[in-house]
Amino acid sequence: MRAVESLPAGYREIYSVNLQKNKKIAIVLNVIALIIAAVMIVPMNAFVPISSLFSMENGIINYLIRFFVFIASMIAYICLHELIHGITMKAFGTKQVKYGFTGLYAFAGSEDYYDKKSYIIIALAPVVVFLFVLAVINVLVPLEWFWVVYFLQILNISGAAGDLFVTFKFSQMPKDILVQDSGVGMTVYSAS
Repeated sequence: MRAVESLPAGYREIYSVNLQKNKKIAIVLNVIALIIAAVMIVPMNAFVPISSLFSMENGIINYLIRFFVFIASMIAYICLHELIHGITMKAFGTKQVKYGFTGLYAFAGSEDYYDKKSYIIIALAPVVVFLFVLAVINVLVPLEWFWVVYFLQILNISGAAGDLFVTFKFSQMPKDILVQDSGVGMTVYSAS
């Protein structure tokens, strides 16, 4: 289904969440993100010691390059994550996507309404794309670069806690729902 610009007759609001205003959900999602990060770090450390990230075996210059590449990659990842949300919104018919940063969250949003399946694809697209891209890169990089890429993967999966939360929540709702995602807040409507 394509995005629609106006709410069809008979639809009413059944759920709303604003991750910036609802501090309880924001805290829960951040705790879940930290748990995901820990679950990803601890077992991987047994295979590739995290100390390899701090190795200066090839000199301080190589160490500093890894550090600055990691910082630049994190910023690029956050922008690309939101861009993929926006591209997916456009693929479902949105004419205008709004991008922004609230100080806590980067976002892509729209005034349009998306059906359940479309919105779940929009929510999950960045985490799925980067899951595979970063996994391939991780296999190809030298050992001293492993944790640089793997930390981006951790950011990808743990940082998608909000996307995973709304996917889980909305998948339990009626089939006819329409979701409006303004960026940090989502409102769900249904005729049921």
